[in-house]
Amino acid sequence: MKTLLNLVWLILSGLWMALGYLLAGLVCCVLVITIPWGLACFRIASYALWPFGRTTVRRAEAGAPSALGNAVWLVFAGIWLTLGHLAAGAAFCVTVIGIPFGIAHFKMIPVSLVPVGREIVSTDAASAYPHYRW
Repeated sequence: MKTLLNLVWLILSGLWMALGYLLAGLVCCVLVITIPWGLACFRIASYALWPFGRTTVRRAEAGAPSALGNAVWLVFAGIWLTLGHLAAGAAFCVTVIGIPFGIAHFKMIPVSLVPVGREIVSTDAASAYPHYRW
């Protein structure tokens, strides 16, 4: 079932979202000082391609630099990405068939809001992490 949902997701919004995150990651990596945010964009792009069966967890070794990076990200990109995921999630939830895809957009909000210091893992492996929330 996860594979079927991922394939439909890929066609409806996953490919376009991943391309957007990849483009943002490339721009961030060209501007050398923003490489940490570029790497975060690449992680989010892989998550946007195939979200069902995977989730995000907080990395235990992420500390104060991650918090500072997330504060900068929140101001410049996090709020806008979150609003986009909220709008797309609400639009998908209008139909019964679109509800799983709307939930997938809502599930992407935490990683698009504060991506630095997060890791994307399978839902099966997430129980090994102490801060598993989804």
